Amino acid sequence: MKFKTQSNFTHAQADKVGVLISNLGTPTAPTKQALKPYLKQFLSDPRVVEIPRIIWWCILNLIILRLRPKRSAEAYKTVWTDEGSPLLVHTKNQAKGLTDKLKAEYGDNVVLSYAMRYGEPSVGNAIDDLLSQGARKIVVLPLYPQYCASTTGSTFDAVAEDFTKRRWLPDLRFVSHYHDNPEYIKCVANKIREHWETHARADKLMFSYHGIPKRYLLNGDPYHCECYKTSRLIAEDLGLQESEYMTSFQSRFGREEWLTPYTDFTLKAFPEQGVKSVQVICPGFSSDCLETIEEIGEENREYFEEAGGERYEYIEALNSDDAHLSMLFNLIKDNMQGWQLAPGKDNDYAQRDSLARKLGSDK
Repeated sequence: MKFKTQSNFTHAQADKVGVLISNLGTPTAPTKQALKPYLKQFLSDPRVVEIPRIIWWCILNLIILRLRPKRSAEAYKTVWTDEGSPLLVHTKNQAKGLTDKLKAEYGDNVVLSYAMRYGEPSVGNAIDDLLSQGARKIVVLPLYPQYCASTTGSTFDAVAEDFTKRRWLPDLRFVSHYHDNPEYIKCVANKIREHWETHARADKLMFSYHGIPKRYLLNGDPYHCECYKTSRLIAEDLGLQESEYMTSFQSRFGREEWLTPYTDFTLKAFPEQGVKSVQVICPGFSSDCLETIEEIGEENREYFEEAGGERYEYIEALNSDDAHLSMLFNLIKDNMQGWQLAPGKDNDYAQRDSLARKLGSDK
């Protein structure tokens, strides 16, 4: 069969709305064997690495995949939990919390599933799950507040590719960003306030975002601009002066220039500039993961302290905080506007199924 058909499909089923939340991805285990296919899928995405395919294939397969899986596995071991990777655990909790809120508001008329762009559960499997529950309209919410072609754009690619294989396409609404959503800004600002209530303020508040090559910005990607706007709006909510905070970018890869200023270089330079205490938050991450826990929470702490810094604190991501879940719920709700969430009086599904059965028996 050329096009996929829902295995349990019946013309009598009532149409529902499906919600798909997605995040970047995670290996299935903190081992070299599990990291290799995960990294290969991730780094083979042309949205992630915009280098001519033949050249990149050689670099990826002959160098990176021979060296990086072991090193990455060692890093994952330091953050792995009994339930799996932190990103997977937080995403599961977010999915459960949002499901509870949707059910309380809409009953069984709205269903939710979650996916990882790379690894499992895949985008295709999550869409299968929604369709099997009767979803004929789907809201896709990538959990990246700031749009970037290599994250949000790649998620759309995965959804679109899946749809090319299906017979009956559901209606689709795609949330491309929410970097300046007032409720999101308030959530991050309040997270910082809560930290200050316990630990007081530091000399500097740093907003650190995942980096991308500078040429992506020059080619028109809005990510850099959206990161800076997010930082500015949070700082305004907190009443901070420009000298009290800054925006930086982490996680460089390769030799070309990435978005600056670099988080690690900045932290190494702070003590000489008189900044002896710093608090770092990562507003581009909806969930804590290897990058926030190990790279920002540990590795960059060492850079700062070795350079003479005295106090370093990482402020956790929003994760499954109730305020965060409420914000995501409202964002989903906004993107369902105008969709009928229950069968109308003119939708006779039983009659529709009866007609389909009759036509089938006439063959």
